[in-house]
Amino acid sequence: MKARDVAWVGLGALTALVLLAVGAGTVLRLSPYVAAVLIIGLAVAPFLISFERRRPTARDVVLMAVLVALAVASRAVFAFVPHFKPMAAVVMIAGIALGARSGFLVGALAALASGFLFGQGPWTPFQMLAFGAAGCTAGFLADRGLIPRANLSRRATVALALGGFAFVVVVLGPILDTSSVLLMVADLTPEGTLAVYLAGLPVNLIHGGATALTLLVAANPLLGQIARVRTKYGLG
Repeated sequence: MKARDVAWVGLGALTALVLLAVGAGTVLRLSPYVAAVLIIGLAVAPFLISFERRRPTARDVVLMAVLVALAVASRAVFAFVPHFKPMAAVVMIAGIALGARSGFLVGALAALASGFLFGQGPWTPFQMLAFGAAGCTAGFLADRGLIPRANLSRRATVALALGGFAFVVVVLGPILDTSSVLLMVADLTPEGTLAVYLAGLPVNLIHGGATALTLLVAANPLLGQIARVRTKYGLG
């Protein structure tokens, strides 16, 4: 079976599991939050399984661990600035350098690890999914040659920064806001849900600005360093 066929089979199986989880939540009358966490778990599992089956070398794992630590540190350094989080930018850079699968894992693990500094809670799975999606999306675009893995031109850097801003505001932020919706709104109504998302928009704009600024300043230097490490140690 070709790799593309395997991917489609895996996507079909994941879709079936998600639909099964939704159906089970409806039949068993689970809370929307429990059903959402179950679906997130099913979405994260294929990345963990595929990474393990790839049999990464110790050097691959060390490089990913360093990027996870860098992402967590970037969030910790700016903890005193409300909502200014460069972590998404670091995760996107990791995805560009290492690919979609590793980018997702760096994002998910960075969100999990940073929770030990800023507090774990029922929102953690949503953070893992949101930041994992950032790394996966950036890696997906880089895997297809839409984003250079090193030596970005000025235009490419600006485009990356704008794309990072848009992703945070349109995708990453709303995923995090969904956790707030499920925790804060007792009866899920369109009005109450919209109010929570609108309240989160200013936060997402600041978060997106931090992401764009970090990509403008750090994308090229960090991608260059990662490329040199991969070449020096023969990493795939």
